[in-house]
Amino acid sequence: MGKILIVVGLALVVAGLIIQFAPQAFSWFGKLPGDIRYEKGNFKFFFPLTTMILLSVGASLLLKLFGR
Repeated sequence: MGKILIVVGLALVVAGLIIQFAPQAFSWFGKLPGDIRYEKGNFKFFFPLTTMILLSVGASLLLKLFGR
C-alpha cells in the first residue's frame, strides 16, 4: 500500500509541474472524441466519457504493474 501511495504522489507532483510550466501538454484533456458536451442557452453539460475510460485503463495498468 505504501508503494502505491508514493507512486501516486510522485505522479501527481509530476503532473502538477507539467500543468504549471507547460499547460499546453494537457490541452487534449476533456476534448477527446466521445466526450459529451451539450450547450443550449444558459445550460451547459459536459461528461468526459472517453477521458474517464482512458484514465481508468491507465490507473488499472499502473496498479497491476506496481501492485505485485
